[in-house]
Amino acid sequence: MANSSLEAVLREKGNIVQMLRNSKIGIYVYPVVAAEFSNWRDEQRAWRESAVLFDQSHHMDELIVEGPDAAKLLEGLAINSFANFDTNRAKHFVPVSPEGYVIGDMIAFREERDKFVLVGRAPTANWVQYNASLGKHDVKVTRDPRSPSNPDGKEVRRVHYRFQIQGPEAPKVLEKLNGGPLPEIKFFHVDWINIAGRRVRALRHGMAGAPGLEIWGPYDEKDEVRAAILKAAQEAGVDLRPVGSRAYSTNTLESGWIPSPLPAIYTGEELKGYREWLGADSYEAVCSIGGSFVSDDIRDYYTTPYELGYGMYVKFDHDFVGRAALEKMHGKPHRKKVTFEWNAEDLLKVIESSLRPGELNAKWIDFPQPNYASSGFDRVMMGDRLVGLSMFNGFSFNERAMLSLGIVDPDINVGDVLTLVWGEPEATAKTSTERHRQAEIRVRVSPTPYARQARESYAEGWRTRQNA
Repeated sequence: MANSSLEAVLREKGNIVQMLRNSKIGIYVYPVVAAEFSNWRDEQRAWRESAVLFDQSHHMDELIVEGPDAAKLLEGLAINSFANFDTNRAKHFVPVSPEGYVIGDMIAFREERDKFVLVGRAPTANWVQYNASLGKHDVKVTRDPRSPSNPDGKEVRRVHYRFQIQGPEAPKVLEKLNGGPLPEIKFFHVDWINIAGRRVRALRHGMAGAPGLEIWGPYDEKDEVRAAILKAAQEAGVDLRPVGSRAYSTNTLESGWIPSPLPAIYTGEELKGYREWLGADSYEAVCSIGGSFVSDDIRDYYTTPYELGYGMYVKFDHDFVGRAALEKMHGKPHRKKVTFEWNAEDLLKVIESSLRPGELNAKWIDFPQPNYASSGFDRVMMGDRLVGLSMFNGFSFNERAMLSLGIVDPDINVGDVLTLVWGEPEATAKTSTERHRQAEIRVRVSPTPYARQARESYAEGWRTRQNA
């Protein structure tokens, strides 16, 4: 009988790390949206210099949680406090395991007192849905999974469209759309604006530090709303660029969010029931680990909220899964999130190695983003000492630099020059890796966010505050 759950798969495979390092899921795909509308360089530049239109309608799961116990369920899973979480607000929702390690994150919108909409990657959606299924809370959960990576010509539909209009000239576009001045919307608050004769919900948000709004509504209205946005930009004289999937995924390099930590659910007796609930085809069962860091202990790939910059979210004013573990971690030294700026000469040597016939090349680096696994872990060394991990990388045309986001030991400082080991130490079954050799790339430890605009213009929060 075929395996029916993640727990059964783990029992069969034994070594969890090797299972995930040999996953054949392939590269992470941002589905449906075109790779480029103009070219990824100008699309990146537009969020700094003019305005962009991000189409976020397809690559994220959406979970609607409603009912008398909706807030109680979610607060019991979140490191965040719900004390000031009123309607028409959003929150960066972060759950952890009983051992205090991050499972994932989503953006939670409180549309009504007893109705929340969560948007983000599958691991957190799975965790919330599982806990709702236990029957301990009076809630109803509706799941709209991300669009298929390869729709193969079939029609793709979602419950909602989701757009973001961002950039220094975004307010001109939004005012034209609204037919007048916009309401004053505080950061991560929601209000209504007018688009094409419709009242549309709008979240004050900005993914690379520039001003912008995220809007959403019924998927049937997607094309009409998109056309209205483009028309308003033209009438306002703004060079608004639709952003394709190649450039979209790189904006986080400038703003400082690590998007794909490994969900910390593979160990612990308390999570056995969850692993039995997760299917053998779930994200957690088929996702891949990549990079030069290899350990036999899957726990070495887990991260804490403090390491990812979420320490400011941890509030002990409520009971939640993992609270006791985080209370023990609180106040202690932690690894910290940083940006690594890759040395251009070393980067060029890696690229050049693929242009020499008959020579074993270093691991190929795709532009603008070379991530070839669901969760990346490259060793960052100071001499012979492992001092950090590089976890998400890509090229910023705005900064003319290859950057990666990761974590370093507490004694590592901005300005330190370290060595990133690029490429895997041994061949794996991953379809996204070719035969290659490892290479060393010097990296300079830099602030997070890396983009000065993001550091200076974001409301104080997880991107701007470092945690001890």
